[in-house]
Amino acid sequence: MIPLSMTISWYGHSCFRLESKGTSVLIDPFDKAIGLRPPRHGGDIILVSHEHSDHNNIAGASAEAFLVRGPGEYEKSGVYIEGIKSYHDNSEGKERGLNTIYIIRFEEIRLCHLGDLGQNELAEEQIKAIGEVDVLFVPVGGNYTIDGIQAAKIVGEIEPKIIVPMHYKIPGLTIDIDGPQKFLKEIGLKPEEVETLKIAKKGLPTEEVKLVMFKV
Repeated sequence: MIPLSMTISWYGHSCFRLESKGTSVLIDPFDKAIGLRPPRHGGDIILVSHEHSDHNNIAGASAEAFLVRGPGEYEKSGVYIEGIKSYHDNSEGKERGLNTIYIIRFEEIRLCHLGDLGQNELAEEQIKAIGEVDVLFVPVGGNYTIDGIQAAKIVGEIEPKIIVPMHYKIPGLTIDIDGPQKFLKEIGLKPEEVETLKIAKKGLPTEEVKLVMFKV
């Protein structure tokens, strides 16, 4: 039997596409105003972590696309999604509003996308709801989200098998955030650089945590 596998692509900022066997999940699509080329929509499922234009560009999405934009439990095409309420700032949303953390169960792999998490620390109930994580997408650029030091601490609380930093400065991005250097220094792991990430449940790390960064 051929093992179930998934391909993960990064478009910059917090936008990823998960694909397997003709099913596609697009997370946090942005518009061109941030200086990067927006992804083509397509696919079956679109997740929006919060209602800011660098994360919620659904213009051009298919009318048949399954759109998720908040806390709750969802299922589509064999993909199971749980949205967990969180905050875009460290003041319970008073500055920048709410944010949704997404847990995605897809091809026996459990992924967690933290969106624009701005809380310096996760609450106990959030950590419990997140549970065991195979792949963690974590913002590290600071200013509008947690910074590299805070991100490293939260990674330690979640203990994923694979860490994927996101929401940091790359060429062309006009948003004022930091690069990944502070996070890389704090986390102390040598990143594996990839164009796309192909993973299967049986191939996940069992001993050491893996840090993956996408080439830009």
